[in-house]
Amino acid sequence: MRNIFMNNLFKFLRAGLTATLYFVILTVWFIPLAIVGLLRFIIPLKKWRQFTKKLMELLHAVWLRSNYFLLKWITHTKWEIKGLEQLHYKEWYLLISNHQSWADILILQCIFSGKIPPLKFFLKKELLWTLPIASWACWLLDFPFMHRYSKAKLTQYPELKNKDIEETKKTSAKFKIMPTTVANFVEGTRFSQQKRELQASPYEYLLRPKAAGMAFSLAVLGNFFHKILNVTIIYPPYHANLLDFLSGNIEKIIVEVETIPITNDWLGDYENDRQYRIYFQKKLNELWERKDQLIKTQLQNF
Repeated sequence: MRNIFMNNLFKFLRAGLTATLYFVILTVWFIPLAIVGLLRFIIPLKKWRQFTKKLMELLHAVWLRSNYFLLKWITHTKWEIKGLEQLHYKEWYLLISNHQSWADILILQCIFSGKIPPLKFFLKKELLWTLPIASWACWLLDFPFMHRYSKAKLTQYPELKNKDIEETKKTSAKFKIMPTTVANFVEGTRFSQQKRELQASPYEYLLRPKAAGMAFSLAVLGNFFHKILNVTIIYPPYHANLLDFLSGNIEKIIVEVETIPITNDWLGDYENDRQYRIYFQKKLNELWERKDQLIKTQLQNF
């Protein structure tokens, strides 16, 4: 009993230390980012804004690189990663992934650090109030922030239905300026058995994928994106949580990256073409069927 208590105490202390160091790094890099962002806003010159945009992206890359070295230093997780070959920092990518834990974001930033442009995630607008500094930094860096309306609210205010669509288009258009990786957790929320049962998901380890955000990003940036990166993150059973990750309590994480060429059949008018919407959802469902089978197979390696 005493050993269990001491192990749990050590786990919490180590996770707390890691989280504190992450916060320190975040704060250190947020200050110059906020200053440059303010100067970019108050001086409305096109060339100045282009320069400050590049400077902010450089600060973003250094911030992520600092997180990468911290992760390597403080955790002893064994990484089994496949599919990072032939990726380039000066190309545009659309990244989709399964989503089980808050650790997913840190993992993706870590494994792709220096290999592709920094990731821009679709985030919930509520994070601007519930996760200060980190969410403010993401806002300054033009991360797309989306509302999450309930079905009841959408029924009462149907005009809100297209608000996130317009926001996706508007934000995606900003990414044409310089190489970017647009990252989307297409399930829309973190996986849990309760959520899986609630939505009657046909997959064993995944929720149903939502196609709209991905489709609209392709509609706006289809000619810029070089590839789709279909990422599968696989944790040991019962260890897909942020606490285990920060405390170094996860012995091994498997990540597989499938590179998919963007052929013409991926592109279309998702908003107005019903047949294309059905076809696009079908293609995404097929990816998720393969992903579900991959997770099932790889779980045997833990």
